[in-house]
Amino acid sequence: MYNNNSSTSSDSSNSEEKANAQHASSTDSTSEHTDPAVADEGFPAEQYQSADLEKQQLLIEEGPGGFPYITNPERFYVSLEPSDPRLAVNWPTHVKILHVALLAFTTLTASWGSSVFSAAATIFAAKYHIGLTVALLGMSLYVCGFASGPILWAPISELVGRKIPLIVGMFMFSIFSIAVAVAKDVQTVMICRFFSGFCASSPLSVVAAAFADMFDNKTRGPAVCIFACITFAGPLIGPIAGGFLAKSYLGWRWTEYITSFMGFFSTLCLLFMKECYSRTITEQEAARLRVEYNNNFIRAKSEEEYIDFKALAKRYLAVPFVLLFCEPIVFLLTLYMSFVYGILYLLLEAYPIIFAEKRHFSLGVDALPYIGLLVGVILGAALIAYFQGYYNRKLDANGGKPVPEARLPPMMIGSVLFPAGIFWLAWSGYYTHVHWIVPTLSGLLTGCGILTIFMQSLIYLIDAYLFRAASVIAANTIMRSLVAAGFPLFAVQMFHNMGIGWAGSLLGFIATALIPIPTLFFIFGKRIRLMSKNTVNL
Repeated sequence: MYNNNSSTSSDSSNSEEKANAQHASSTDSTSEHTDPAVADEGFPAEQYQSADLEKQQLLIEEGPGGFPYITNPERFYVSLEPSDPRLAVNWPTHVKILHVALLAFTTLTASWGSSVFSAAATIFAAKYHIGLTVALLGMSLYVCGFASGPILWAPISELVGRKIPLIVGMFMFSIFSIAVAVAKDVQTVMICRFFSGFCASSPLSVVAAAFADMFDNKTRGPAVCIFACITFAGPLIGPIAGGFLAKSYLGWRWTEYITSFMGFFSTLCLLFMKECYSRTITEQEAARLRVEYNNNFIRAKSEEEYIDFKALAKRYLAVPFVLLFCEPIVFLLTLYMSFVYGILYLLLEAYPIIFAEKRHFSLGVDALPYIGLLVGVILGAALIAYFQGYYNRKLDANGGKPVPEARLPPMMIGSVLFPAGIFWLAWSGYYTHVHWIVPTLSGLLTGCGILTIFMQSLIYLIDAYLFRAASVIAANTIMRSLVAAGFPLFAVQMFHNMGIGWAGSLLGFIATALIPIPTLFFIFGKRIRLMSKNTVNL
């Protein structure tokens, strides 16, 4: 609400301040009046005192050096009621759906860019006479950008809102994608791929927070599930389109041109996005009222807060790693998510070996089996949606407070499906006389496991470390992105030297060893959280 209980002494008030006070509202000493302009904006009715009453408490006094200062600034603070329609959580459903679609496409573009280059890696390597592993650095460096980008984009989104980091990030992402497309040497390609990934990490860092702004505890799960689906769909769709582009007359450079066009289109759409961060919305309302009432003392409380860059650096650089290595929940779930995320990018190199080298699929066609993984991701989303009713019942029984352990049943199922899918792929892919559809169908289990493990781990961390969520997610993002950047670099040698069957089995054995993690936290998670000073006692 905006409180304009302004008052000055009759001796010191000038005509301009009287006009401002009368413009806001004025009453005599015995009457009340509600300013319709303020009421129309959704603010509760307030009493306004006349600016020329002699008995009023002084609001503006003469300070040192003769400069005026405000003695009771709380009368000019702007705040929004929880039910205010301008807050993102109160937007109409159709507005939320439009924003979800926009943010989903932006995330798809960013994640697509990570893998579309891999489809053209062999052509790129042949053109510049480099090894395939060196060519794959183009993908790994992009994912390294994912790891470093949140250090910048996450704190900026808390200072200026969600919209600006998204627009700036996607615009710069598009510029660097064009730079890759027109590059004349390998060094330029690699450097620009890194910065392209750095900028593309803005939606990966900000979109989940934007969904948290728009949805409450009951509806946040499905929204974040859409975000997770898109995060995994992009890397799976990219090689399919990239392969056909690279082998066409357009050539490998058009994988980057198309990516830049998608980035510019996302940037254009983001210009029409409404700000969804409540702090920024309140500050924008305060700025509007300052102009409307010609009163520079009107402020949102957040505008008077001191921006401590040292504290921000500690929050996003030091605290995340303290939590990562001192909190068993954060460490084990981050370890699990990093392995799963790394497997996703490793499969981008394993599938061409299975289908292109062994079964002689042509470029582009060899990426079509990724559709099996994509369908598996969709099945994982359906499994999570099925358990949403179970979670809502637990949420209601807990008085509307989050129940982190109630997020884990889908993950417990996915933890079993994930290694089963890897073993299936390994040995059905090893025997070339087995029909190609058999290893392709393994993606149903693998994709379902990837999504349920990743998605439920992410929400569990947010629910359990509610007030440390930004730091926890920062540590998680950095670690899993670094792991994902490294996995493709040894995938080719691993599958060539160990063979498809045993290389895949090694990964399957590791995935099997991680199966107990969600069950462990489902049973003992609450007790572990109670022993920590960083978790929320729910």
